[in-house]
Amino acid sequence: MAFARHLFALLLLLAASSGRAAPLKPLSVYFFDVGQGDAALIVSPTGKTVLIDAGPPEADERLVPRVRELVQGPLDLVILTHPHLDHLGGMVRVLQTVRARRFMDPGFDHPSEAYRELLKVMEPRKEQQRQEVVDQVMNPEPNPSNPEAPLTIGLGEGASLSIYWPRAPQQPFLKGTRSDANSNSIVARLTYGGTSFLFMGDAEAETEAALLARPVDLRATVLKVAHHGGRYSSTAPFLAAVRPQAAVISCGVGNEYGHPTAEVLQRLGAQGARVLRTDRDGEVLAVSDGDRVTFTTREGNAPPLVVSGGPAGPSAPLAPPVDVPPRADSPKTQHAAPSPGTGPTRYVGLKGSKVFHREDCATLRRSKTQGRTIYTDRDAALRERRPSEDCKP
Repeated sequence: MAFARHLFALLLLLAASSGRAAPLKPLSVYFFDVGQGDAALIVSPTGKTVLIDAGPPEADERLVPRVRELVQGPLDLVILTHPHLDHLGGMVRVLQTVRARRFMDPGFDHPSEAYRELLKVMEPRKEQQRQEVVDQVMNPEPNPSNPEAPLTIGLGEGASLSIYWPRAPQQPFLKGTRSDANSNSIVARLTYGGTSFLFMGDAEAETEAALLARPVDLRATVLKVAHHGGRYSSTAPFLAAVRPQAAVISCGVGNEYGHPTAEVLQRLGAQGARVLRTDRDGEVLAVSDGDRVTFTTREGNAPPLVVSGGPAGPSAPLAPPVDVPPRADSPKTQHAAPSPGTGPTRYVGLKGSKVFHREDCATLRRSKTQGRTIYTDRDAALRERRPSEDCKP
């Protein structure tokens, strides 16, 4: 018996002297395959759940059952990064089905009918017998007692979610950008042990410049790439500050926007980031044990990808502010006049789409020939739709 006690004491001493802590419980992040949109679910080591965005309307038939499968009881927090339909389309049904304790959005007003409907669903119930779908609605305002520090939400076992942007009223919303709704997306950094995830919503270059100007740690093991890999985000100076080891892009198969764009993929490759895409890999699951992040996908036969905690490459100071590209309606980005002899330029809008393309756009060649609207004048197209990002008509 005495020998057993001494042996047990020796084992405790060896464990203490080894310098290795007990392994942490896993933290999981599900990047759902919702087509051309965004939806991700964080499940903390203690079971706390955070849903970030809810995809486009057509995805809710898949998204709602998947969330119900993974979440027991109401969600602890639902974040709408910004009020665009490809991020909020399935949110009403998720809230009505699963409920949430807290809901957060940027507080940036937007005239979208779908956004108004979402706000209406979350209004307090007058009928006592009907249960609220959300207990508390909030905006990501910094703590007044420490306004320079980001709002941070504890998720248990050392996991936490810090909101980096927006910072109203301490800092005003970005205005006059290419897309103010995108530029004021909620940007959040999830940390657990030595691993971290940076969720960018649809934030654009102006947002990245504002973040680079602040004394915050942008480094991340995993980057949820902004705006589905669109050209107006993920600038080289910003990626140099983040230094992701892995990057997840949420986009739809053969989408009309040309996401992800070749230039963003090249910039991610230059940083050494391994890229996973929902259009190619299906749902992506990232599991952190505090030291490493292991990725598995629903599609394809590739073995799991494992990356170590921390960002890629050696530590470096924050990069200088990025050069913001000109707005889409500036003279530098207007569509050039056709060369003599080529005939007038025509523009095409696809049925159910909110953008228009040049007639020679590669996206149109990949799309069905039915349900097209032809515009012989760019101004006429602008009155009904916005320019596509792939061909910049």
